[in-house]
Amino acid sequence: MSFVDTFNALPEQKSPLLRKLMALLEPKSPKQLEAMAAEAAALTRLHFGKTMRLFAPLYLSNECVNNCAYCGFSRDNPIFRVTLNVDQVIKEAKHLESQGFRHILLVAGEHPKFVSNGYLEECIRAIKPFIPTVGIEVGPMEQPEYERMVHAGSEGLVVYQETYDRTAYNEYHTAGPKKDFDWRLECPERGYHGGFRRIGLGALLGLADWRTEALGLAAHLEYMQNHGWKASYTIAFPRLRPAAGSFEPKFPVDDAKFIQLLCAFRLCFPQVGIVLSTRESPALRDALLPICITTMSAGSHTEPGGYTGEGRDDLHLTVKGRRVELQQKSSCDEATGQFDISDHRTPQEISDLITRRGFDPVWKDWDKAILQA
Repeated sequence: MSFVDTFNALPEQKSPLLRKLMALLEPKSPKQLEAMAAEAAALTRLHFGKTMRLFAPLYLSNECVNNCAYCGFSRDNPIFRVTLNVDQVIKEAKHLESQGFRHILLVAGEHPKFVSNGYLEECIRAIKPFIPTVGIEVGPMEQPEYERMVHAGSEGLVVYQETYDRTAYNEYHTAGPKKDFDWRLECPERGYHGGFRRIGLGALLGLADWRTEALGLAAHLEYMQNHGWKASYTIAFPRLRPAAGSFEPKFPVDDAKFIQLLCAFRLCFPQVGIVLSTRESPALRDALLPICITTMSAGSHTEPGGYTGEGRDDLHLTVKGRRVELQQKSSCDEATGQFDISDHRTPQEISDLITRRGFDPVWKDWDKAILQA
C-alpha cells in the first residue's frame, strides 16, 4: 500500500484534519482572515521562534527529456541549454558560500545522464565539504538511487507533484517519464526509505483549482508524517511565473487566496516548515515573513551558471531532445532560466530585512559533527 491508495480514496474518505483544512479554505471575511493570520503567526513563533532559514537554488542543468506545458525547460522549447561540469558547480557553490549560504538546493531538469553516470553524486560530494546542507530537486528516482545520493552527502529531497488533479496532470505532461502521475506521487516515499531526513512537498499553483491542490498536498503530507515520521517536512505552493513557452495559468491564485492557503496549512500543520521563494514579489514576501513562513530563498537564479556565468562556453540548443550546436555565439548569451523571479534583492538585503523585522536569519542549522557527538 502507498499514498496512491489513500489519494484515490480522497473523494469519499477525508480525515478530520483534512476536513478542518477544507473548512479553513472556505470564503472568509477580512476580519476572519486577520484572525487566521494572527493565529498562524502565534503558532509559527511557538514552534519555530523568530528565525528564518535561508537557502539558494543552484541549477546544474536545464536539459530535460520531458514535455511539460508550463515549464521553461520543457524539451521542445528552443532555449539555450547547458549542463555545468563539476568544477563549474564548485565555482557556483563557492560564490553562494561567499554570500553566506550554507544550505544549497541542487536543481536540474529531468535527464537520465544525471543519475546513470554518477554526475549528481559527484556534484554533491564536491560541495559537501563547505556546504553542510545539500538538498536535491531533480527527476524522481528509485530507492537505491536515492540511497546513493544520501551516501554522497545529500540530506534533503524536494519533489513537487506539480498538480494533484490527475486529469490536469495528464493534460500538461505530454511526453517523457514525468507523464506517470502515480510514479511521481510515490516519490517522497521512495526518498524517505532511501534515507533523506528532510523532505519537501509542494504543488504548483495555477494548473488546477487551488482548493484541489490544497487537499491533495495536505493528504500527502498527513500520510508522510504518519508513515515517514523519522523525517521532517516542508511544504510550498509556488505560483506560476513567466517562462519560455509563454504558458498562461488557467487557474491563477490571487494574493488573498494565497495568504489564506498558507495560513490554513499553518493552523493544520503547526510544526511543518513553509517555504517562500523569490517567485513572489518583495511586498508579499515582506508581509508573509512574520506570519507563517519559516524558510526563504534569496538572490536566486534559475539558470545554470546564473551566479558566476560559468558554462557559457558550452551553450547549445536542443531539437526534440537532441543537441544542436549554435552557429554563432555571443558573449552576452546565457542559459535560459526555468522561470522569471520576482524578488531580485540580494541575500544581504534579505538578511538585513529579516534582522530589522526582529528575526534571526539562519544561514546554517546543520553540521555533520552533530552525528559524531
